[in-house]
Amino acid sequence: MSRLREALGNLPESVFVDVFDGDDAYLFVVDVPGVTADDVDVRVDGRTLVVDAHRAKSVPEGFDYRTEERSLFLDLELPFPPDATDDGASASVESGVLEVRLPKRGETTRSVPIEG
Repeated sequence: MSRLREALGNLPESVFVDVFDGDDAYLFVVDVPGVTADDVDVRVDGRTLVVDAHRAKSVPEGFDYRTEERSLFLDLELPFPPDATDDGASASVESGVLEVRLPKRGETTRSVPIEG
C-alpha cells in the first residue's frame, strides 16, 4: 500500500480522493464536481486505476473570464492495493462523486504438495 499512499500524498490540493478498505473490496471515492457518467472514463492499465474526467464549463452571456479556479480536467492514476483485482470492478457517479469498487483477490496462499 506504500505506492498508493505515496500517490495519494502527491495529488494536487484540489483533488480529493478517499480510499476505503472493506472485507471483500476497496472503494475509491473521488470528488468530480459537475461531472456526469458521460464525462468520465475509468479504466485499468496494468495494476493502475486511471480516471479521466472532463467537465463542460460555459461562460455566462455578458461575462468574460477574469480568473479560472475550477479545473475542467482530472487525470488521476492510482496504483492498486496489493490484494486488489480488476476482475468484477465497478464504478458509478452521482452528484459529482465517483465511486470505484475494486474487489479483493481470494485467498492467495495454498499448500503445495511435495512428492517423495
